[in-house]
Amino acid sequence: MRVLLLGGTGEARALAAALVEAGVDVESSLAGRVVRPRLPVGRVRIGGFGGAEALRAYAAAHDAVVDATHPFAATISTHAAAVDVPLLRLQRPGWSDPTGRWHWVDGHDEAAATAARLGRRPVLTVGRQQLGAFAGPLAEHTVLARVVDEPDVPLPATWTLLRSRGPYQEAGERDLLRGHRADVLVTKDSGGALTWPKMQAAADLGVATVVVRRPAPPPGVPTVSDVDGALAWLRRLPSR
Repeated sequence: MRVLLLGGTGEARALAAALVEAGVDVESSLAGRVVRPRLPVGRVRIGGFGGAEALRAYAAAHDAVVDATHPFAATISTHAAAVDVPLLRLQRPGWSDPTGRWHWVDGHDEAAATAARLGRRPVLTVGRQQLGAFAGPLAEHTVLARVVDEPDVPLPATWTLLRSRGPYQEAGERDLLRGHRADVLVTKDSGGALTWPKMQAAADLGVATVVVRRPAPPPGVPTVSDVDGALAWLRRLPSR
């Protein structure tokens, strides 16, 4: 069996390791948006495909495609839905609000407007590619923006940029919010345990939390929430 694994997440790396251990011919594909990505075991390609038709043509040489990209990587998931081989979506469950006080929004523009209304000292953990949506509405706010890589857009003079990569611990996240005197945390529903500590820290400190909902997945694509589910799905596939 040849598997094309659209990766970039912890779940994708775990699945790649399990497939390599099982002797499956797996190729992991990374978008290349992170300067120094965590690489999975096995064969790896880095870079885009050039659109849905190019991805479909590339996938035709494989027996299956597993889309284990980030929950907010909507474009590649939409393109993957057009492949002609069996397709599975591996996506970690989203978060649920333990406080009942989160401010759920449907996009980053709405998140920026909500953050501007809720506080003056936001902490942004939405990724570097989305910072442009916040620069205007929060231009006069004292913002701490935490990213992995340097953003491509100029940031307002009142902002502080923090380059950091998780995983994070709850104590450190509390220190970060306290140190900035944060009154609002802005994030997106990435799910998983890797970045959950900031959510708990915000709840403990009474910091308002704005959460961007996930984009809707392409219809008709079977989905599992963990590596074991993906392995079980692959084992059920008929031989080509």
